[in-house]
Amino acid sequence: MRIKSPAKDEWDPGRGGFSANSTDPRLRLRRLQMLAGAIALLVLAFAIPFYELARLAESSQLFSYIPLIPLVSAWLIWTDRGKFRWDSNPDRRLAWIPLVIGLGLAAYGSLVRPGFDLAQVDCLALMMLSFVCLLVGLTWLVLGTGAMRSLAFPLGFLIFCIPFPTALLNGMEYFLQHASADVAHVLFWISGTTFARRGLLFYLPGITIEVAPECSGIHSTWVLFITSVLAGQLFLRSPWKRILLCAAILPLALIRNGIRILTIGELCIHIGPEMIDSYIHRHGGPIFFIASLIPFFYFLRYLRRTETVR
Repeated sequence: MRIKSPAKDEWDPGRGGFSANSTDPRLRLRRLQMLAGAIALLVLAFAIPFYELARLAESSQLFSYIPLIPLVSAWLIWTDRGKFRWDSNPDRRLAWIPLVIGLGLAAYGSLVRPGFDLAQVDCLALMMLSFVCLLVGLTWLVLGTGAMRSLAFPLGFLIFCIPFPTALLNGMEYFLQHASADVAHVLFWISGTTFARRGLLFYLPGITIEVAPECSGIHSTWVLFITSVLAGQLFLRSPWKRILLCAAILPLALIRNGIRILTIGELCIHIGPEMIDSYIHRHGGPIFFIASLIPFFYFLRYLRRTETVR
């Protein structure tokens, strides 16, 4: 009778990779070392896009949150390391799908030039999507499908490292700008303020204000959405309640923007037109963002309590 040592991986064509007893700590360490080396090479290959992304995050308030995303993903992996699933016979056949997609995106991204074929932010979005796909594919190939189920959310969370392409950014900003103006219209009407509106212009007693693109609140809205995704994963078990929490961000953001427009308009009416250049208008975004966190956390608490009761 011959017994094969579990300390050696064997190539299993049917599984698309190595087949071994993953309960052996030596095999776990070997796979983790292999994955660490592959990730190091991948990061080195994307060194220039990472440098450009860091410069973009430093210079743009909209993308200033990006450096925090990998730290959050690493923290999620570390805190859940005890729940990590090690399959004795890992399935890696589907790992080639994200690998092929990532390689295709990287090949296309290396051909286009910023300012000629695509804007710089569009090139960065393409390269970061390629990086995430390749990272998922390499992790899947080394660790298998069972491990990917444990790592699905932390790796998926890295999608927020991808900056908005220009077309998507313009579309989101346009929608938030006009929808916020509609909400402000309703709030002015409820408040009893005398006003007239034409498009994005509000004609108030003594002053005319315009809902500019800066009033869309796209940065605070997107950060609040990222917060809702993370909070739903950490504190809610039901998938549909997680979706409900994320869906609540849009009306919450529009109401916040509408209240901000109403507040500035009322200040201009009752104090003076110079309030249009006041601190609360130019730099009051964080104040209204913090205020929007209050109903957000109350709603999260409500959803969590309904799960606890059941």
